[in-house]
Amino acid sequence: MNKNPKVVCLGGGHGLAATLGAMRTLTNQVTAVVTVADNGGSSGRLRAEFNSLPPGDLRMALAALCADDEWGRSWAEIMQYRFTSQGEMDNHAVGNLLLTALWDRDTDPVKGLDRVGQLLKVVGRVLPMALEPLDIEGSFTTKNGVEIVRGQVEVSQAIGKVNELKLIPNQPKPTPEVLTALENADWITIGPGSWLSSVMPHFLLGKQAEQIQKSKAKKIMIFNLPDKNILDEYAGFSLEAHLQLVLDHIPDLKIDVALVDKSLAQSDSRFNALVAACGGEVMGFDLADSKQIFHHDREKLILAFSHIFG
Repeated sequence: MNKNPKVVCLGGGHGLAATLGAMRTLTNQVTAVVTVADNGGSSGRLRAEFNSLPPGDLRMALAALCADDEWGRSWAEIMQYRFTSQGEMDNHAVGNLLLTALWDRDTDPVKGLDRVGQLLKVVGRVLPMALEPLDIEGSFTTKNGVEIVRGQVEVSQAIGKVNELKLIPNQPKPTPEVLTALENADWITIGPGSWLSSVMPHFLLGKQAEQIQKSKAKKIMIFNLPDKNILDEYAGFSLEAHLQLVLDHIPDLKIDVALVDKSLAQSDSRFNALVAACGGEVMGFDLADSKQIFHHDREKLILAFSHIFG
């Protein structure tokens, strides 16, 4: 085992933050690659006003990788702090404002992220999936026919069978540093998280998807815990359906490990067969947080990754 492997973690939101929180304890060569299609909340408001990348998921990734000392932890808390008011500042996170300010001044998203990373003394690096804000568009079959929905928030709330997902603009340019990190990686992790808006976008960006396929790195796809809410994004669909949706968009994808909670490991024989067809194996571990049972537990993820790496 390489005791300090180069790991690229793909995702967005709380799921990616959970992966990063565990991975940073196993290696200091972590690159987080974050989706940039959020159009809701504080991120959506800042994106609309400044035509910038939505900062929220990038902020969360930075906080997850901050130094594990008083300096790092205190700055992570500041980055995550949200204003509460009756005015326009309500619900804005300090980190979102800081990132947007740096991007507005310097116009270079990667440079701004690296500067905040230096401030937080992050373990590794945080990069955006693309250098321009993106939108997700989905085609859904509903009882009323086929509906086209655009926007991360709108796609996440759509009801029906997913026919197709795509990014707008249709062929955005990937971040060059991301392609380099994927090429040089020893391991690539994908997920967990909102499947349509945090996981799938990484397979919809053509050149990034090609680099994921070409990379000699071993690949771990981390699947979500049992659905916490039937109204949640892509809730109610099987593990097989989650993987098949990926393969519908990138048919030749090879994975080495499908990491699932042990409660799901033997529940879907067709899923196990599909993983095997992708060249991988299903590994089940106790992954759920004991208090927030629908969130992945950091310490349990550390044990799972250690076992896989070892």
